[in-house]
Amino acid sequence: MNDPLETWALEREIVLSRVIDAPREMVFDAWTDPAQLTQWFGPAGFTTETLEIDIRVGGRWRFIYTGPDGTRWENRIVFRRIERPSFLEFDHGSDIDNDPGRFRSTLTFDSQSDGKTVITARQLHPTKEQRDGGIGFGAVAIGYTTLDKLEAWVAPHAARP
Repeated sequence: MNDPLETWALEREIVLSRVIDAPREMVFDAWTDPAQLTQWFGPAGFTTETLEIDIRVGGRWRFIYTGPDGTRWENRIVFRRIERPSFLEFDHGSDIDNDPGRFRSTLTFDSQSDGKTVITARQLHPTKEQRDGGIGFGAVAIGYTTLDKLEAWVAPHAARP
């Protein structure tokens, strides 16, 4: 059986984009430096507990999200491509092998002439139904709260004169 994550399809994707007032290299490092990523990543109101982190092609990050109500979600990200400072690709799902609900994420980091960074995050889900379920659950709003946290993390370091 073919892996549905190997063929892109618009009806299975969620796209988020944000302009962040920080240089591209700084924003990219916030995503790929374990000491930074583990400090800001995740939805607003959630804590993230890292079990294991190895950010390299083929490496993985295992972590647990804990929601405001105490519910815990075990997660695993497996890094597929890392092209500093412009591109990152990973699979994200539950912390189980061959998770049928995992989705593929690609992140592009583009510099603007004013020194800001445009980050575009694309999620490709295995089925349209899973994508629609994610949207119904609030994946877009939740994704933007994660980008809010990224922006807040890099802002103090990107202060301009």
